[in-house]
Amino acid sequence: MTIAPTHPGVLPMTESPRATACAHCLLPVPAGLIDVDSSLQFCCNGCSAAYSVIHSCGLDNYYRLRANTGVSPTQVAARVKAYAEYDDPAFHTRYVRPGAGALLRTGLALQGVHCAACVWLLEKLGTVVDGVIEARLDFRRATLNVVWDPSVVKLSSIARTLDTLGYAPHPEQNVTPRELRRVDDHRALARIAVAGAAAGNVMLLAFALYAGAFSGMQADFETYFRWLSLAIGLVSLLWPGRVFFQNALASIRTRTPHLDLPISIGLLAGGISGAINTIRGSGEIYFDSLTVLIFLLLVGRWIGQRQQRHAADAVELLFSLTPTSARLIENDRVREVALEAIGPGDLVEVRAGDSVPADGIIESGESRVDLALLTGESRPSPVQPGDVVAAGTTNLVAPLRVRVVTTGEATRVGRLMRMLADSAARRGPIVRFADRLSSAFVGGMLGLSLLTFAIWLKIDPSRALANATSLLIVTCPCALGLATPLAISTAIGRAAKRGILIKGGDTLEQLTRPGTIFLDKTGTITQGRTTIVRWAGDSDAKRLAAAVEACVSHPIARAFVESLPGELPRATEIHQTLGAGVRGVVEGKHVAVGSSGFIHARGIDTPPWAEHEIRAALERAHSPILVVVDHEVAAVASIGDPIRPDARLAIDGLRRQGWRVGILSGDRVEVVTAVGHELGLPAEDCVGEASPEGKLAIVSSAASDLSRLGAIVMVGDGVNDSAALAAADAGIAVHGGAEASLATADIYLSRPGLASLIELNTGSRATMRAIKRCLAASLCYNLFAAALAMTGYISPMLAALLMPASSITVLVLSARVNTFGDR
Repeated sequence: MTIAPTHPGVLPMTESPRATACAHCLLPVPAGLIDVDSSLQFCCNGCSAAYSVIHSCGLDNYYRLRANTGVSPTQVAARVKAYAEYDDPAFHTRYVRPGAGALLRTGLALQGVHCAACVWLLEKLGTVVDGVIEARLDFRRATLNVVWDPSVVKLSSIARTLDTLGYAPHPEQNVTPRELRRVDDHRALARIAVAGAAAGNVMLLAFALYAGAFSGMQADFETYFRWLSLAIGLVSLLWPGRVFFQNALASIRTRTPHLDLPISIGLLAGGISGAINTIRGSGEIYFDSLTVLIFLLLVGRWIGQRQQRHAADAVELLFSLTPTSARLIENDRVREVALEAIGPGDLVEVRAGDSVPADGIIESGESRVDLALLTGESRPSPVQPGDVVAAGTTNLVAPLRVRVVTTGEATRVGRLMRMLADSAARRGPIVRFADRLSSAFVGGMLGLSLLTFAIWLKIDPSRALANATSLLIVTCPCALGLATPLAISTAIGRAAKRGILIKGGDTLEQLTRPGTIFLDKTGTITQGRTTIVRWAGDSDAKRLAAAVEACVSHPIARAFVESLPGELPRATEIHQTLGAGVRGVVEGKHVAVGSSGFIHARGIDTPPWAEHEIRAALERAHSPILVVVDHEVAAVASIGDPIRPDARLAIDGLRRQGWRVGILSGDRVEVVTAVGHELGLPAEDCVGEASPEGKLAIVSSAASDLSRLGAIVMVGDGVNDSAALAAADAGIAVHGGAEASLATADIYLSRPGLASLIELNTGSRATMRAIKRCLAASLCYNLFAAALAMTGYISPMLAALLMPASSITVLVLSARVNTFGDR
């Protein structure tokens, strides 16, 4: 329906029969902003204000002149932010993807996303803009994924509406979330600085006025101080305090009331009452309490926002996992080029110690490749011509020549990073316990204030407004809004001192519901490095073996060398058999170190004691390495990845706390089963040979099981764990983990070992108890204060003095509770 214009500025739009033109800029008005009771419609507050100014100044001829000159709506829109470029076909080609049927989808990076209320607000976009089918916010990356019907609404209209709600949009791939966060941080800090300066100055004036109330003050000075308080208070309300009013207006538009609504009403009621009393020259002014409240709320919001930040970005992670350059082979010449310069079909050289730059097929060379980055396999894998190698894996032994198949985001590690980002986006929004109470609290306080006003109109009309204002001020839900972030911030700070870095308070709540914990093996349960876990035989042979192994590059060789710190004797006549063993001469003795096959091929028999040690090593899923000195077996070394000393105690502790513990590893099944047996875990709870995709599937399936009673937690350290960490209710990265797993995880344990898991679970439960105590104290205070205000026992002045009391109480309770370790 198009409203008939009653003013030359209101012109029916021809692009859609359903469109309603803005009275100022002539652009379509979103359906959610149409006021059916008004003949004038505006697409945003800016246009409404501009129209009011033009009309009040008697400049209505502007609209008639504009209509006579035939200025198009597009030309008028150029004077405001119209987002017309969002409808350009070139823009759609780059940023817009097809959806189901004729629908379209895109990602928009937003400014101003700071709390769970923003999630509610933005995901209600469909109630404001007709044609928006779905709006889902990735809170951590401040990215809104929008699905819309292009036959009903244009993307420019969606973007314009987001801007009017206070969330300026940008193409997801054009402006990084980190850049937007930096802009938001600067603005937030500026608001805090202004609010703090205003609060400090108004408090000084308030001290003078309070002193004058008891000892007397000249009327001129009192008037001057009151008007100066009004001026500074208005600066605080209209600049740093406007974020609460903007959020309150947006919550009304989207019909999702949250704590900013009663906060805004309380601020507005106090500000208007204070201004009226300043003009009248009598009564109380509340600008001291209002400015302090604005400052405290902004500081609390800043703390919560900083704690919830997450540095997950798929593109940045991709470049941290793959090299930035490659050695390109052209005409038998090798030159180093940027990674972006190689493409499918190119031939690259990967030297020993280098990371593979792209997915490809080996054309020449034999070596061993460390696949732990992607598979979690603790042992290097032998490769030869014809084998496939993946980007991000490490070549360990000899040079390889690889024919490139895929590069960049098309590689396996690139797909894994995209899967990681998608898993993180599918996770539910951050919903704090206080937010779950906010709707009922907001409605209740507003209803009580109206009821108080109506009752006192009949009892004593002169006190009706004062008592209703007192109720709004004294029950302003600042304590309810600060209780959770303050308690969580205190707990997170103490946990950080204990080496437990927690990125969000919602994770603490998840850990209070014991469910299933999946532990990665390599680097999590085990130490993540190859070492000699058992030595049987001549101890002096270890020194001779280490001297020979020091001459080659291999993980097993490093295990021998690292077992004997200090200077080793010099070895000569070194001969290496790739993948089998090495031999040489040390101090005049012929030494050979290698597998049973390598030793038997040299015609050396294995004595019975050595055969027993070999069988024992294989039963424990270790690699037996024989050491031969002068053609006789002198020792047997069991090579493996040792289990962390505290792993058994930590797993037993988790079980006592009610958790079911399982192993989810990419290593071989027999290795995983052996490790689980040593830790007392049943074989059915120990899953081996799980790819990154397989780990994600197992964790996602467990997380989506509606019959489960507790949380699903994933603990890992490698890139192969990253997607599973993102999909779990709580992802925990352990000390020494890869950057991708640290960025994806909700919690990072900076101390080696698993003992921190017990402390984490205990501290989480203590934190939730502290939050509930803070909320209970805040609610009891508000109910008691509301009763006194409704019965007229609290004046606006007393309400202003009592208003910070609940915040101070919550602050004291949060600071005194013992959550993680000693205070």
